[in-house]
Amino acid sequence: QVQLVESGGGSVQAGGSLRLSCTASGYTLRTNCMAWFSQAPGKEREEVADIDVYGTTTYADPWKGRFTISRDNARDTLFLDMNSLKPEDTAMYYCAVFLGFRCRGSWSERPNYWGQGTQVTVSS
Repeated sequence: QVQLVESGGGSVQAGGSLRLSCTASGYTLRTNCMAWFSQAPGKEREEVADIDVYGTTTYADPWKGRFTISRDNARDTLFLDMNSLKPEDTAMYYCAVFLGFRCRGSWSERPNYWGQGTQVTVSS
């Protein structure tokens, strides 16, 4: 079925940048809404951003203006460009799929498929 593999996580100093990548199996990226989630220790998993098949993007407030979600359909890859990183951004980041051309209208919705996650650690 759908397989998602994240990469690009690591350690970075506050104020720095990082690019996360997610490779998706088949044509998953071209036919479904794709999203990034964040989960810090002891906290619930939260959606960071999503992008539908038409290129429409939506960002949650904590990351809006600092993070950018994008996709490269030719390479079956989803990206999350993380800028102006803060220590509070330290978390596991997960690539996810919402089945359908359009993304959901609620932040409480959960995706149909998850990647394994990649750790991002931001130091002061």
